[in-house]
Amino acid sequence: MQKIKDYVEANKDRFLEELFELLRFPSVSADPQYKEGVLNTAQFVAQKLKDSGADNVEICPTAGYPIVYGEKIIDASLPTVLVYGHYDVQPADPIELWETPPFEPTVRDGKIYARGSADDKGQFYMHVKAFEYMMKENELACNVKFMIEGEEEVGSANLGIFVNANKERLKADVIVISDTSMISLENPSLETGLRGLSYVEVEVTGPNRDLHSGVYGGAVANPATILSKMIASLHDENNHIAIPGFYDDVIELTEEERKALNEAPFDIQEYEKDLGVEELWGEKGFSTIERTGIRPTLEVNGIWGGYIGEGAKTVLPSKAYAKISMRLVPNQNSERITKLFKEHFEKIAPKSVKVEVKPHHGGEPVVTPTDSIAYKAAEKALEDTFNKKPIPTRGGGSIPIVALFEKELGIKTVLLGFGLDSDNLHSPNEKYGIENYLKGIETIPLFHKYYAELSK
Repeated sequence: MQKIKDYVEANKDRFLEELFELLRFPSVSADPQYKEGVLNTAQFVAQKLKDSGADNVEICPTAGYPIVYGEKIIDASLPTVLVYGHYDVQPADPIELWETPPFEPTVRDGKIYARGSADDKGQFYMHVKAFEYMMKENELACNVKFMIEGEEEVGSANLGIFVNANKERLKADVIVISDTSMISLENPSLETGLRGLSYVEVEVTGPNRDLHSGVYGGAVANPATILSKMIASLHDENNHIAIPGFYDDVIELTEEERKALNEAPFDIQEYEKDLGVEELWGEKGFSTIERTGIRPTLEVNGIWGGYIGEGAKTVLPSKAYAKISMRLVPNQNSERITKLFKEHFEKIAPKSVKVEVKPHHGGEPVVTPTDSIAYKAAEKALEDTFNKKPIPTRGGGSIPIVALFEKELGIKTVLLGFGLDSDNLHSPNEKYGIENYLKGIETIPLFHKYYAELSK
């Protein structure tokens, strides 16, 4: 343990500068204007894998952005760890809300502010640097494979095709993903489950053109108004999702399981203060921890229509739009939920408008076993690093490829994340603690060590 700490301490300035260089690439996969930035990021990642000692490093083309692959096979009799991460990032908009430029990493109060710092560049790069340590110090206890993709933030549309075509190449005993969070540095935790996702876009059309709101207002349905009413009806007075059949497949936790989940440290006042809200909102009968981990949700991610420029324009818009995401829990199925939403939304539309529901992407919820060798190895590694046994938690986010890996490769995943819920993921001023980054590099070699030992 001390040897790892000494190595990280001796190289931390370089580790940080390399991460800063990675963060300067504007690898926004959702926006075609950043195509060059995404492709340059793939080149950078491939080079760093080579520099760290990986073999057979390849930038694998897909119908979209490439997947970076690398490996180090030291002994076929040893277990193999497949590391997954993504080098693409969310759009930085709205840019004006960033205190410092999103692609110029800045350190404030021990935290790295930049788009992608926590999601997921800072987290997957910990594995690259931990691998460097294990190679240089001859402490690589497992075979290692890396698969770093560039389309996670837009649904990983081409990852399944790549996985299906490379099953032999990707053969491993466990997958490790650091794209999740822990409670805090004082209270380390391991996520044991993730919610699934159904993401749709809706379009409401009224008249065949934008209209003068004085001449036509009051006589023609306003799509923006109708859309707002339709969205509002999707929750009842208890903030329960009001789509028939939505909860049919939800697996309810037992009272004992709910009690154990709520034993995780949580300060509701601090939570509200951090978010700048006076009161929390959510499904009646469930705690905040339950609402964000074991209950399904429906959220509007964006809504627009009509005139939104400077000044005034008295227009009755022809169209209004919204993007809506639904987080799912075991045993909900993303395709079924998308179908239920589409049928319900079309059914509640008045005849004065036309409605179109366009599915974007989805993913299935997963629960990872806590009695596996991999989980025990991660638990032991975190306990060594933090001097405290990690708390098992349920994550509110979605990583659809976890279910994909299990289906296509038959491999379970360990969610070894070092981010924090307060890291402003997908928001302006995303950040990642320097200590979190360095602690991750310290912990990962221990996971490999214990996984190899426990696998014997």
